[in-house]
Amino acid sequence: MRVETLVKNVTDAIIGFDGNEHVIFANPMALKLLGVAEDDIKGKKLREIAAWNDVISKLIQSENAVYDLKLDLDGEQTYFTREFFEIHLPSNKPGESKIGHFVLLKNITRFYHLDEAKTNFIATISHELKTPIGSIKMSTALLRNERYGAITEFQQELIDNIEEDSDRLLRITSELLDMGQVQTGKLLLNFTATKPISIVSYAQKSIKVLADQKCLSLQIDCAEDLPEVWADPDKTAWVLINLLTNAIKYSNGHGVVELTVTRIADNLLEFSVRDHGEGIKESYLSRLFERYFKVPGEDSNVSGTGLGLAIAKDFITAQNGEIGVESQPNQGSRFYFTLPVQPY
Repeated sequence: MRVETLVKNVTDAIIGFDGNEHVIFANPMALKLLGVAEDDIKGKKLREIAAWNDVISKLIQSENAVYDLKLDLDGEQTYFTREFFEIHLPSNKPGESKIGHFVLLKNITRFYHLDEAKTNFIATISHELKTPIGSIKMSTALLRNERYGAITEFQQELIDNIEEDSDRLLRITSELLDMGQVQTGKLLLNFTATKPISIVSYAQKSIKVLADQKCLSLQIDCAEDLPEVWADPDKTAWVLINLLTNAIKYSNGHGVVELTVTRIADNLLEFSVRDHGEGIKESYLSRLFERYFKVPGEDSNVSGTGLGLAIAKDFITAQNGEIGVESQPNQGSRFYFTLPVQPY
């Protein structure tokens, strides 16, 4: 009786099923979400209800997985996370002890709204910051102009520092702005048939100065006769530049960074960037593409927001590709992404 009272009064939706997938209970919140009375579903088989109830059909998309659902509640879009729990009796044979399961729907609308507000704030601030940063860069360019007077060696050093800091701020705001566009669904892609070598050449020119500063050579293997990819060349170049920049940052001086483009299937090309730096522990690999994640204890002299790889993943996924990493401590890292070949 205590359990029944608890289930009925909990604010989350709970639906219980027996071992044969018949509904045995549904609390008031669950009935409200389903839009049914308890007598309409109690004792009915799960698959039968799913045939005429959209909410139930969404609940059985993947039995044991945890995923989010967008449902209507009181005329408003409401977000829930769906969790699956099996019910077992004490037994020495786990496979034979299951007597049913229940589904729990937690209302996470508040967190969705908070995340949306945060994303909009970041996008707005990033956009607003680009104007004053641009003004700073223009001012430093004017200061360098000899027509406005000679500058001392110390003043030159200050101008260099200002330009370096403003460039860093511009990169950060650009990354934040790109992330805001991705999260709000306003990311615009311009798909076109593009030669891989043109993307590679653009990226090579963009990182040349950075590579020269560390006396690194870029070894490129990209055949001219590779098929064109169906992609957004600007976004793809951005991803490749990001991977190359990271490879240079984490490489030792006077080394080599390898950029390779290969055809791994009839309809798929792979872009690969390999460095020979310190590498990454296996325990961190699965989190590298998370927003704001930075490997603990990494070189404090290497700046970054922890957004670059997250944005890269969103860009590549939006182009029907995949991105990944292979790495071992003291053996360097290989970051790669795939893109579909232009269909003819």
